[in-house]
Amino acid sequence: MSRSVFLDLPPAKRAQGTIALPGSKSISNRVLLLSALAQGTTRIQGLLSSDDTAVMLAALKKIGVQVDTHSADSVSVTGVTSFPVKEAQLFMGNAGTAIRPLTAALAVMGGHYTLSGVPRMHERPIGDLVEGLREMGANINYLDQQGYPPIEILAAEKLSDRVRVQGSVSSQFLTAVLMAAPLVVARTGHALTVEVIGELISKPYIEITLNLMARFGVVVKRQGWQQFEIHAEARYCSPNSIFVEGDASSASYFLALGAIGAGPVRVEGVGAQSIQGDVAFAEVIEAMGAHVRREASALEVTGLNIASGQRLKAFDTDFNLIPDAAMTAAALALFADGPCTLRNIASWRVKETDRIHAMQTELRKLGARVESGPDWLRVFPVESGQWQDAVIDTYDDHRMAMCFSLAAFGQSKVRIMDPDCVSKTFPTYFDVLSGLLS
Repeated sequence: MSRSVFLDLPPAKRAQGTIALPGSKSISNRVLLLSALAQGTTRIQGLLSSDDTAVMLAALKKIGVQVDTHSADSVSVTGVTSFPVKEAQLFMGNAGTAIRPLTAALAVMGGHYTLSGVPRMHERPIGDLVEGLREMGANINYLDQQGYPPIEILAAEKLSDRVRVQGSVSSQFLTAVLMAAPLVVARTGHALTVEVIGELISKPYIEITLNLMARFGVVVKRQGWQQFEIHAEARYCSPNSIFVEGDASSASYFLALGAIGAGPVRVEGVGAQSIQGDVAFAEVIEAMGAHVRREASALEVTGLNIASGQRLKAFDTDFNLIPDAAMTAAALALFADGPCTLRNIASWRVKETDRIHAMQTELRKLGARVESGPDWLRVFPVESGQWQDAVIDTYDDHRMAMCFSLAAFGQSKVRIMDPDCVSKTFPTYFDVLSGLLS
């Protein structure tokens, strides 16, 4: 199927209605791998149907894991104690939530594998994960640039009972090591201690990992955020069935719509009982002047009427814990009553694109004044009459496309290039969006 070249956003004055979120990408890919490593068969429901989950499913099938598809959002995965296929070339697209944990699992399981991806994936660092796994005894080689995919994994001869992993670049490195840890202790017969080097970023994503590991029978003991211990008897066991809750990062766009489009906008699939850190974005829009009603698995936002001249309250906030949802906050800054500052977002630099650079470049096209540094971004709102028509480049980054859809509430004509890049996590995003706008 060919991709759309561009999408012109119709001007919007009001947002209201109810949407059901697709499954969480972070949870979906974690659950797929955990199911493949657990004793028994796991029925997964609510699975995200997207490019990133398709990459993980294809990789698991290629290394011999049995996957039975029931519907677009439901599969059964039969776990293995060792991957049946011992030699394979795996294409991982641009899915960080797939390549990083799978690298750790393959490094422990034994076999000969190569992992590669799209050109941008080969620019996203994996060196800190590889160094930690090597210290543990893994046999991993770089096939091109040091510290980046593509990589080659060979069978490890001996695994140690201690591993150190860098925490300041991506929480996915620690997630990968933790998810592979029960495989290590099964081989060594000893408990495994995982130490974090430096300050751990995006802690809520580690909480997701620990929560899901516990659902599969492995409880990790931790000392703060610097040390984690997996006991010698830890083994994954299927919970039989598991439901993937809605994607909290995707929820942020609809919560934002409610905040600037008067609302009410009701988002079903995440709520007060969510295990995802990005539900904290609801607190951000509350601070900006919106009202949020919370239920166990739903959020409803009633906000301001931007079209009538109302303005959101400006913010100066540390977004280290919710870096993905922070992009939505950057777009909302266009409608604030003063400059908005996003701090502690260095992880943006190594995402699907350099998001600090991309966000600054595209916001300026709309008429905003934008400043940035190594780990921060400051956005000055666009005043009435100062909006500029813009063609927004999306950098093959799904979140760029989705967060700039909020610009439909501005005074510009906005064209989104390559809108189909949203298929990474939310293939029907623009169709769902159009159903809420008037």
